[in-house]
Amino acid sequence: MNLAWRAPFTSAELSALHHSCFGSVAPVDWWTRVNAHSLGWVVARDDGDVLAGFVNVAWDGGEHAFILDTMVADAYRRGGVATRLVARAAEEARATGCRWLHVDFEPHLAKFYLESCGFTPTPAGVISLGLA
Repeated sequence: MNLAWRAPFTSAELSALHHSCFGSVAPVDWWTRVNAHSLGWVVARDDGDVLAGFVNVAWDGGEHAFILDTMVADAYRRGGVATRLVARAAEEARATGCRWLHVDFEPHLAKFYLESCGFTPTPAGVISLGLA
């Protein structure tokens, strides 16, 4: 498995991965979106150059980075790819001068983020803006 920071990908392949991980979504120009709004991203490809995983790292332009959309294709799950994606994202965010890496997640992902990836639970809040 090859992991690369800010590596190229196509919007079509990322849309397919996003769909397989999160369900039906409208096609998105992912390349334009992440280049406009992200500190970076990590792409995981198998030896055949298939997109096996992806994680987006958004940021506030300063010391805070945010993990978004950690995704691993079905065929590559349970093999440590997601943990490696997040670890690489943390390394790269640290290298750019970020002091904090945030993530929010659904309860069923707590063990992954807290135990496998080393995040510390903190009090936080969220407001639903009612958008679908």
